[in-house]
Amino acid sequence: MTYLPSSHRYQTMEYRRCGNSGLKLPAFSLGLWHNFGNVNNFENSRNLIRTAFDNGITHFDLANNYGPPPGSAEENFGRILEKDFKSYRDEMIVSSKAGYGMWEGPYGDWGSKKYLVSSLDQSLKRMKLDYVDIFYHHRPDPETPLEETMVALDLIVRQGKALYVGISNYNAVDAEKAIAILKQLGTPCLIHQPKYSMFVRDPENGLLDVLEKEGVGCIPFSPLAQGLLSDKYLNGIPEDSRVAKSGIFLNENHITPEKIATISKLNDLAKQRGQKLAHMALAWLLRDARVTSVLIGSSKPEQIIDSIEALKNTQFTSAELEAINTILSESK
Repeated sequence: MTYLPSSHRYQTMEYRRCGNSGLKLPAFSLGLWHNFGNVNNFENSRNLIRTAFDNGITHFDLANNYGPPPGSAEENFGRILEKDFKSYRDEMIVSSKAGYGMWEGPYGDWGSKKYLVSSLDQSLKRMKLDYVDIFYHHRPDPETPLEETMVALDLIVRQGKALYVGISNYNAVDAEKAIAILKQLGTPCLIHQPKYSMFVRDPENGLLDVLEKEGVGCIPFSPLAQGLLSDKYLNGIPEDSRVAKSGIFLNENHITPEKIATISKLNDLAKQRGQKLAHMALAWLLRDARVTSVLIGSSKPEQIIDSIEALKNTQFTSAELEAINTILSESK
């Protein structure tokens, strides 16, 4: 059956301008880090993309190594685009990245021009696209000159393989340097993708100030700290949770009695606001005008719809923010 997106898809989503650019992103973007590899059910992955688009999520975030196996998330996304979204490509923002290990040998990792250009060529073939809307350098390379990496991003835009470029996992000092180089080259840095949540607040140590000063957007990933910032683990570890299934990035060692106590206090505060904890955690990020969009992940279509509920209350009183800071500081 031919897919027809909801005619109401733009009526409830909030769109925010990305830094000083002409581009607006939805308040929530869908990350394809998990649940889109060859190990996953294709029809479920397809339903996730459809559900997101039906609810105004126009931005889909990938990377060369997403899967597993690496590359398979892009391949499956390309299949979904071909089946369902050929007529809607111009309504979508597709992003990809390179910077982590992708293939054997000295040219399949980090930040050389050789790696970045080759990787994007491969990504475009996997997704059957002529260009991506945003291409990121996924992490800083301590050995490759920053100028080379940024020149590669500039080249990719001039080749027409990406409309915009961004960086990810850069600290404030390196981000400021990268942004300055790109500005000098004439290809402004559109966006930065840092790890940021109530439990990981490193971007507050200067990075957000740099992005605001330079007019660069911000799109946090892992906003729920791999699910910790929800009520999922308050009564033990569910069998279908990420901890139970893989435990690679989040395992039982992270779920200490002290952490559960902190989560419980945050959950109580969320209830006072009339929200779930997950909604409050997402709203807490979106309360900051420097945050353009928040990357959410999902294994079920209903989780996407549920996340969007956070938009109903993104305002915090000073007392609520102080209470959150107190709870978090007590947990250190």
